[in-house]
Amino acid sequence: LKSRLQIGAGLLRSALLAAVAVVCGGPSILAREPVHKGSSTATAVHPRAIWEGASLGAIDQRLFELALGAANCAVQMGKIADPSTLTVIDYSQPSTKKRLWVVDLHTHELLFEELVAHGQGSGNNMATLFSNDAETHQSSIGLFETKNTYIGKKGYSLRLEGLENGFNDHAMERAIVMHGAPYVSEAIAQTQGRLGRSWGCPALRETVAHHLIDRVKETGLVFAYYPDPKWLGTSQFLGNCVGNPGATGV
Repeated sequence: LKSRLQIGAGLLRSALLAAVAVVCGGPSILAREPVHKGSSTATAVHPRAIWEGASLGAIDQRLFELALGAANCAVQMGKIADPSTLTVIDYSQPSTKKRLWVVDLHTHELLFEELVAHGQGSGNNMATLFSNDAETHQSSIGLFETKNTYIGKKGYSLRLEGLENGFNDHAMERAIVMHGAPYVSEAIAQTQGRLGRSWGCPALRETVAHHLIDRVKETGLVFAYYPDPKWLGTSQFLGNCVGNPGATGV
């Protein structure tokens, strides 16, 4: 029964990714001419062609296209002018797998492929619960913009500004930041069957956190994915870049 459930979950995840990626490919992130809010102007080059032949590690290609489409929408909407990096987190994967990728949007290089912890309120090895509310200790999904760094209780940390109303726009007040943590490592994943968990932050291995944060700070985007039907159906950064039926327009 367990194996059947796992197979069924995998098929559902693939179907959701495939369905959304069809409409979310979006125009090329390399076309940096500003597109004004509400404009229907699109560039000619599809992301699939731009990234053809790029080595992107173990990331699901459909997920990458979904994330790239969201980044394109953010540029078109004027949320960010010229993002330098795109960080993709696949919270549908177990914490014991490398499920965070950072790509350079200008050179088309894979910069990092890493472990990342989720919030203790989101689940054990598998994250299944997500929230935008304080005190839930749950991770948030959706598109974020990377902001400035600071040194706090968790050491060198990167502030994240959530761009999606109702899904992650409380990230700043919740202090959802990217930081290193001693409970994120291959050794811990092997010994306890999962990584340690944060209070909602995407926590990284301590040995890589500083370098990764410096690479993505201030001019990057973070796309945190989970096949949540409500988010997939209403995100303003998915679909037509204006908002699917029921979503708040921009």
